[in-house]
Amino acid sequence: MAAELTAHQLIAAHRPTLDQALEAIRTRAYWSPHPEHPKAYGEDGSLDMAAGKAAFDALLGTRLDLGQPGTDGFVGGEVSPYGIELGVEYPHADLDVLLPAMKEGQKAWRDAGAEIRAVVCLEILKRISDRTHEFAHAVMHTSGQAFMMAFQAGGPHAQDRGLEAVAYAYVEQVRTPDTAEWTKPQGKRDPLALTKQFTPVPRGIGLVIGCNTFPTWNGYPGLFASLATGNAVLVKPHPRAVLPLALTVQVARDVLGEAGFDPNLVALAAERPGEGIAKTLATRPEIRIIDYTGSTEFGDWLEANARQAQVYTEKAGVNTVLVESAGDYKGMLSNLAFSLSLYSGQMCTTPQNLLIPRDGIRTDEGPKTFDEVVSDLARSIDGLLGDDARANALLGAIVNPDVKARLEAAAGLGEVALASREIANPEFPGAVVRTPVVVKLDGAKPDAEAAYMSECFGPVSFAVAVDSAADAVELLRRTIREKGAMTVGAYTTDEEVEQAVQEVCLEEAAQLSLNLVGGVYVNQTAAFSDFHGSGGNPAANSALCDGAFVANRFRVVEVRREA
Repeated sequence: MAAELTAHQLIAAHRPTLDQALEAIRTRAYWSPHPEHPKAYGEDGSLDMAAGKAAFDALLGTRLDLGQPGTDGFVGGEVSPYGIELGVEYPHADLDVLLPAMKEGQKAWRDAGAEIRAVVCLEILKRISDRTHEFAHAVMHTSGQAFMMAFQAGGPHAQDRGLEAVAYAYVEQVRTPDTAEWTKPQGKRDPLALTKQFTPVPRGIGLVIGCNTFPTWNGYPGLFASLATGNAVLVKPHPRAVLPLALTVQVARDVLGEAGFDPNLVALAAERPGEGIAKTLATRPEIRIIDYTGSTEFGDWLEANARQAQVYTEKAGVNTVLVESAGDYKGMLSNLAFSLSLYSGQMCTTPQNLLIPRDGIRTDEGPKTFDEVVSDLARSIDGLLGDDARANALLGAIVNPDVKARLEAAAGLGEVALASREIANPEFPGAVVRTPVVVKLDGAKPDAEAAYMSECFGPVSFAVAVDSAADAVELLRRTIREKGAMTVGAYTTDEEVEQAVQEVCLEEAAQLSLNLVGGVYVNQTAAFSDFHGSGGNPAANSALCDGAFVANRFRVVEVRREA
């Protein structure tokens, strides 16, 4: 295959960005090459807002033929949470044909080396970035995120996470030199001398099992970590969120072909309704790496049954915020209200349990009782979402009927401090939009424990009354240890309480945010600086992104020769 993109062109275009990413993960300072503002696009070949919307509209009702081998038909059926049918069809694969074809290109991809693989990945990300507005609509209409969130989280933030994975992959691969001259003295005899060659080799085919809520943000780290370390990657999207990842595969295949590599190094595995191919794929011998985001039940199944593969999972957890005292009471309430409302709580990082001493808390506005804290939080959420246009922009749409059912059932679990209300979306009348529900629970009662010790994914929060700060710390520890947590938050002006919470999070390996009152929220993480998950508690067995996330996707093979 004749290369249209030469190695020299790719390195010249993308090596500076790679170097900046390497510096960012070293310093953990803020950096992003992908603009967060919609108006930043439209120059240098990127799609502006109108062109991106037109490109998305042009996809509706079409067939996305990726030119993959083994295509035995086409499948579709996505319906937007906003009520429109996408009507896009995708190739359905005969795995016995597709998987062998994917392996054929791995030798050339392996031999290209870490730098070439990295800059090819950066070219893929650059072309995705140029189409950010188009991808934003694809994410919005498969996940139910409001447009601005779909634009940012599904666009630049997802691209940042992909680039971060490439940077970590590069670091781990070049840690060992390509060659070494080895000489061992032998006294009066001639020294022993060997020439040694070290080659990072891929494990095999990586499988990315996509999720419904964040198809690109959660999909890109595993996809690019596996690809950058020399593996072919098969992308199996969630049946309700195929389009964003199908477009990603399309871009990747185009770039690989233009760079002189086999496009089949990246392929799509869409499924028929009810087919459930994830288990079949996950246990195939060709699949050697699996990245999964979703339910604990299936994540546990993968870890137990996909024995031939290295499995990276992000599962469910019970995220907790401990409220002991507040130096900025209004700031705390405002920050929590936004955290509980964003994307209708449909984030793996959204707080669920608020642990508050039943005797109340100290604040800069004087003492507040448990009931006052909860009612003030309810008013803060009401104020944030009182305007329907603003509410729609923050809440997005309920992603599936299961979330709606959990929301409706939550009101029967305890005393409702804030009832959920329905909001109409004038632009999309078919959207199901609901404000959060806040339910009071007594932490000492066994029937309440069944509720707050289970993940209730969606816009549901429990204000849990505890006997003391010490009891809150111990309940926090037990929750992380038994159920896991992607995030932990705490509000306290007491140094001893802060140290106790910090010690729990260090011992139980949970990421902690303290006293957030400004424009950073507990359910947000920044690529190149924040770790998403830790891999050290039941919520996830890996972190996005660290060296451990990439280092076991390849092995180093040594060839020794007499010098």
